Amino acid sequence: MIIPPVTWELLFYVFCGMVTIQLFFYLFFFIRLAFHKTSPAAESREQPVSVIVCARDEANNLVKNLPGILVQDYQTTHEIIVVNDNSLDESRYILDEFKKSFKSLNHLELTQEAKFIAGKKFPLSMGIKSAKYETLLLTDADCVPASEHWIRKMQESYGEETEIILGYGAYHKKRGLLNRLIRFETFHSALQYMSFALAGIPYMGVGRNLSYKRDVFMRNKGFSSINHIPSGDDDLFINQVATRRNTAVMADAEAHTLSEPKTTWKEWKRQKARHYTTSKYYRFKHKFWLGLYSATQFMVYPLLAASIVLYNWWMPLAVFGIRFLVQAFIYFRTMKKLNELDLWPWFLFFDIWMFFYYLFFVPSVWRKPSKNWN
Repeated sequence: MIIPPVTWELLFYVFCGMVTIQLFFYLFFFIRLAFHKTSPAAESREQPVSVIVCARDEANNLVKNLPGILVQDYQTTHEIIVVNDNSLDESRYILDEFKKSFKSLNHLELTQEAKFIAGKKFPLSMGIKSAKYETLLLTDADCVPASEHWIRKMQESYGEETEIILGYGAYHKKRGLLNRLIRFETFHSALQYMSFALAGIPYMGVGRNLSYKRDVFMRNKGFSSINHIPSGDDDLFINQVATRRNTAVMADAEAHTLSEPKTTWKEWKRQKARHYTTSKYYRFKHKFWLGLYSATQFMVYPLLAASIVLYNWWMPLAVFGIRFLVQAFIYFRTMKKLNELDLWPWFLFFDIWMFFYYLFFVPSVWRKPSKNWN
């Protein structure tokens, strides 16, 4: 059977539609992060801060990363709370030693499991309830601040109505393809959640670098509505409480945190699969926008290949070229802002890789979440 030319023409028009939607995301959402500037805060805006770190069997990470939090250059009163959640290693003794030198350190020892509260929510809730100050700054034991100005930078974005600050949790730069893929996926996620927040549609944050007021936690009864879900202490909580008015973004390189990336494909796949199990609980409008972006990104390259082979090859290439130039410009500015500029020469490869990434990880949305948070 001979397929009429009009069918191939329709295929090309569908491809143009996918590219048009992609351009909408780049020129309406992502461009906001590309041109975002944080207004310098007045000295008087500094406020007392409680930094909270949850740890379970993290002795090695505490030795390596906790000093970066303890030596922060922050003149205003602050405290560092480490919630040691039923650790079986040397964490308690390490924290006791740190306490001798750093009076701002307090550690909370948990010796019983919360049977009906899965994941990290119970230790984090205990840390928040024990905090002395209204402004909370959260990170993980495997994270270290990118600079000694992390605390100051993360609270600079607070205004009169601001209750939530979304930060960037990056990964250490190492050699190898896996490291670049991990860092690109992390950048790509931040490009979305930060840009959406700047557009007035905040939908998630990352617990590696997140700040919010204790009042917004208490006012919304903490994690009570999501206690049955093992993960989500960062993204699902923010998805429920963040609004256009109460959420701001801090993208400054000095406000980043750095974590050790996974070193094997199996470990990374398990980590990402666990993260994606929470996305099905997002609000409908967030799932719609994220689903639309992902679906059109997934379809671009198959439709491009089919249009080149079955239609006038130069027309789909010309349309794709427009997307390529816009994408190159937005990626350059946002990667520079998030200190990931070494990834920019690879961006076309990463963009093609995302087709396979979706194939690997989309099924995780329907899997049952793991009960372990560490």
